[in-house]
Amino acid sequence: MKAWTLTAHGDPQKVFALRDHTKPVPKADEILVACEGFGLNYADVMASKGLYREAPPVPSILGYEVVGRIEAAGAGVPQALLGKRVVGMTRFGGYAQYAVTDHRAVAIIPEDLELGKAAALATQGCTAWYAAHLLCPLRTGQRVLVHSAAGGVGHLLVQLALRAGCEVFAIASGSAKVEYLRSLGVQHVIDRADGDHATQLQRMLQGAKLDVVFNAVGGSSFKKDMRLLGSGGRIVLFGGAERGGIGMFGTLRFVWRMGLVVPILLMMKSRSILGLNMLRIAEDRPQDIAECLRNMVVACAEGHLVPRVHSVYDANDLPRAIADLDGGTTMGKLVVRW
Repeated sequence: MKAWTLTAHGDPQKVFALRDHTKPVPKADEILVACEGFGLNYADVMASKGLYREAPPVPSILGYEVVGRIEAAGAGVPQALLGKRVVGMTRFGGYAQYAVTDHRAVAIIPEDLELGKAAALATQGCTAWYAAHLLCPLRTGQRVLVHSAAGGVGHLLVQLALRAGCEVFAIASGSAKVEYLRSLGVQHVIDRADGDHATQLQRMLQGAKLDVVFNAVGGSSFKKDMRLLGSGGRIVLFGGAERGGIGMFGTLRFVWRMGLVVPILLMMKSRSILGLNMLRIAEDRPQDIAECLRNMVVACAEGHLVPRVHSVYDANDLPRAIADLDGGTTMGKLVVRW
């Protein structure tokens, strides 16, 4: 089979190679998916630069999600799944024509569901659902801030928050993203091009405080968000897009920007910091992944959520797709079709 292989760390347009690999064989509780295509996530950008701790050593096959048809199954897998078209989450290995994953990490999808929309329901969709329903359940009237709100996870979080009846503050960059977020019904859109997001937020809040923050950026944004969080408020951290530089010094600089957190002060001010890593959830609580994925498929089918697809790239264009995602100008989901 063909698979895009990360051969080194560096410029995304230079470190990937399309190579031949042996087709994987499903083990117990695993299924083999013949892939139509696969989705991209910002973690892929980080991994290509050597900044993602969870990534396997090079050479390796990245990829967290695939869309395709189940071709084979290992022991313990319901035989009714064979032949079904599914979207599934993978612990790497998704950048390939065939991929294996736990049968609980897939959901059956309609034959006519577009590749891009289907892929958006997996890693990014499950992250959004888990964050907004299981980890930090949203309630009507809460003031919710979403960073990177036009991104793959962000645009789904925005829709979930609006559906829950929240007052949403969404951060993006550029007029196109601002207009898209307004078209979703977001009440307050913050354009980073207009200056510091915290300063803009303070004006919009008019003395009020935030109830929930979904932060995929980290770094200096974390300290600013903490100052705007009210009693009972929660910050969900699920990314580190602000991190720059490779090696220990890059890590230390990123952590330094986040500042010191004193647990006793969190208690005294009644604030919570919640970390989210879907790879860890998948390892320890696969039933939660299954729940999130099923709910995302249903929400999409019923029209409650509308995944936005930035582009569907040809299989030969993976390096360009990764570079586009790294450039920060994309909106919604990026996918590659075999």
